[in-house]
Amino acid sequence: MAWPGPGESLIPPCQYLGAGQGPRQPIPLLNLVRPRGPEGLRQRQQDQEAAPIAARKGMDVAKLVFGMNQSLDGYVDHPAFSPSPTLFRHFVEEAQGQAGSVYGRQMYEIMRYWDDDHPEWNADERAFAAAWRKQPKWVVSRTLKAVGRNAELVGDDLESGIRQLKAEWDGEIEVAGPTLAHSLTDLGLIDEYRIYLHPVVLGHGKPYFAGPRPPLHLLRHDRVGEDVIRLTYVPT
Repeated sequence: MAWPGPGESLIPPCQYLGAGQGPRQPIPLLNLVRPRGPEGLRQRQQDQEAAPIAARKGMDVAKLVFGMNQSLDGYVDHPAFSPSPTLFRHFVEEAQGQAGSVYGRQMYEIMRYWDDDHPEWNADERAFAAAWRKQPKWVVSRTLKAVGRNAELVGDDLESGIRQLKAEWDGEIEVAGPTLAHSLTDLGLIDEYRIYLHPVVLGHGKPYFAGPRPPLHLLRHDRVGEDVIRLTYVPT
């Protein structure tokens, strides 16, 4: 997970930047879960078998994950999403466990904030900064000529570059930001979508999906802190 620059609320930037294109309907929870009974068991067995088969065939190994805070009506980018200490720590642990992150130019420049220490940081903020600096970072940009430490530019061929990352790395790679996620969704490269659902209705703002919502089904759901539900979806 990404975290904010100076003067911003403690909301991961990957949770609130994106192209606003008007209202989006929230993802319906019904009819997206796997069926019960023999058919559901068969599908779950296929899921469990797919990963090792893919690895033996030399297919994609790393998993691209797009996760964001979201209101009940589908929007991001709002001070109401300032995380509780529990949710903050959750995002720190996410960053510590990730294999790396993929950024667009705007998101990457915001995140450069974490390259320098700040005396007002608490322990969790220092922990996040350490995890972020340690991560490999790949930056998708046609205008940047150079990037900072532990980062490299992705070439003009986005699809080829990201497929190469997935083939060469293990673990989870974060996709930071709705606009980049939209491009990678169109290419069929995002493996998992995580929505941190907050009990807030905004009525306007920037949507989680910067384009049409892809076909998804609900894989699991769990509570993080007192009032946030994490919904994990995978493409159908």
